[in-house]
Amino acid sequence: MTISLSMFKAGVRRWLTLAALALGLAIPAQAATLTLGSKNFTEQHLLSELTAQYLRGKGYQIVQKQDLASVILRKAQESGQIDLAWDYTGTGLIVHHGIQRKMDNEEAYAEIKRLDEPLGLVWLNPSALNNTYALAMKRSRAEAEGVRTLSDLARAVNPRNGGDKRWQLGFDMEFAGRPDGLKPLQKLYGMALSRPQIRQMDSGLVFNAIRDGFVDAGLVYTTDGRIQGFELLVLADDLNFFPAYAATPVVRKEALERHPGLADDLNRLSALLDNDTISTMNAEVDIRHRPVTEVAAEFLLSRGLLKGGD
Repeated sequence: MTISLSMFKAGVRRWLTLAALALGLAIPAQAATLTLGSKNFTEQHLLSELTAQYLRGKGYQIVQKQDLASVILRKAQESGQIDLAWDYTGTGLIVHHGIQRKMDNEEAYAEIKRLDEPLGLVWLNPSALNNTYALAMKRSRAEAEGVRTLSDLARAVNPRNGGDKRWQLGFDMEFAGRPDGLKPLQKLYGMALSRPQIRQMDSGLVFNAIRDGFVDAGLVYTTDGRIQGFELLVLADDLNFFPAYAATPVVRKEALERHPGLADDLNRLSALLDNDTISTMNAEVDIRHRPVTEVAAEFLLSRGLLKGGD
């Protein structure tokens, strides 16, 4: 019987694996394959690339599945097709479990962790990255008007408080019409707005409208790179209207059991992320048009999570 080169190599690999097991040695990274899922926007692309590059440097083999809709990603993770992903506490509670009750950051995290545990999904340590809704203004305008909070904005736009009814605010179509959107926000803050003061537009256009002075303030996402790039000021939500959306690594329990060090590795990465950090990276990609891979590698190198030349 003639033994081919491929058969010989396969036999050697099999022998080495058995020898490693017998000696209690670690199996090569080939056995540590993980499927990493992400959603279809810049921040998620960055989180995926940060995680992939970091874990590959630790010896894991990572398969990335990108540009998945939130619900599809969730179903794929529940069914075992995705091992890990970054999700947001607010998305988990509101979208995946239909819970609308107001909670602070700690309550929201504890609740989604509890609800997902029976499903075999483990929420690791949340980052300080909270990608929630906010209202923002041009920084120069906000400073000139003395507006720092949503309560300040409510006073500025309400004629009965001496405010100016000429103020116009920009909102995307969804938020303006949602039962948990604009109307309850107005009610909580006492923000009286006449119909002409409310400008509805695509969410991506709100940033440009604020920058160009088409509206005086508008609805934004707190980690969007255009906040820095367009010199906007996020107004403090001083009455805590908007839900918490803390970005958190979510991993299937089975994957954590297969890879005992994975939780510690991901928690180390999570601890380094906050709104300023991710918005700076978002701006590098969206405004300066740098590749996601390059921006992610630069961050990991600067934090000592990636060796030079990797």
